[in-house]
Amino acid sequence: MGQNLQTGGRLRPVDLARGHGLSTQAVRNYEEAGILPAAARTPHGYRTYTSLHAGALRAFLALVPGHGHQRATSIMRAVNQGRVDEAFHLIDESHVQLLDDRRTLKAVESALRDLEPDSGADPTAVSGPGGTFIGPLAEALGIRPATLRKWERAGLVRPRRDPRTGYRVYGEADVRDARLAHQLRRGGYLLEHIASLITQVRAAGGLEPLEAALSDWHDRLSARGRAMLTGAAELEAYLRERG
Repeated sequence: MGQNLQTGGRLRPVDLARGHGLSTQAVRNYEEAGILPAAARTPHGYRTYTSLHAGALRAFLALVPGHGHQRATSIMRAVNQGRVDEAFHLIDESHVQLLDDRRTLKAVESALRDLEPDSGADPTAVSGPGGTFIGPLAEALGIRPATLRKWERAGLVRPRRDPRTGYRVYGEADVRDARLAHQLRRGGYLLEHIASLITQVRAAGGLEPLEAALSDWHDRLSARGRAMLTGAAELEAYLRERG
């Protein structure tokens, strides 16, 4: 099967490896994983590769930045086993994930805009110098106090307890986190996803440092989208060479 797929001149493993900045062991590993078609063997048992193998390697290396190593491996394995529709399905799933990530980023950016002081949603407008209690905060957000207690159990807010009364007291950072959680919940996001974001807000020291992280997130999504285009072009070239 491997010999029937090969076209063009012969390449040694070291030739294929050097051309792509890899070790010969990496090339052998890729063949064993099904990323490359099976190599032909010389009478002495040495592997020989062709331009087809070089095309498969180019396609795989181009797919990795956009789809990740595991999915790129599955795509190439499916192609080499003649299950091209399965490979296309895997590619479609990556595009769906990228679209979901873009929507998440958009929702987070929208939530942050709603929390800006000039938007009329200043966190300090709810809490005074000593903080606020659960009732006034729930009323300001238009939710029930039970919802705030649920968010607390999920780690979205961390109010302190008044030492005399035992009541929950929400400081400025708690109000900020509650407003952010409220915006994201309205966007349909799950509590565990919101908790992860709020953890980043706390680690960043507030919303302003997080905006830089969101800008970097946007750049990474754009780079991933472009990498998918590059990977698609190399995969198409490989499919044409396979015939």
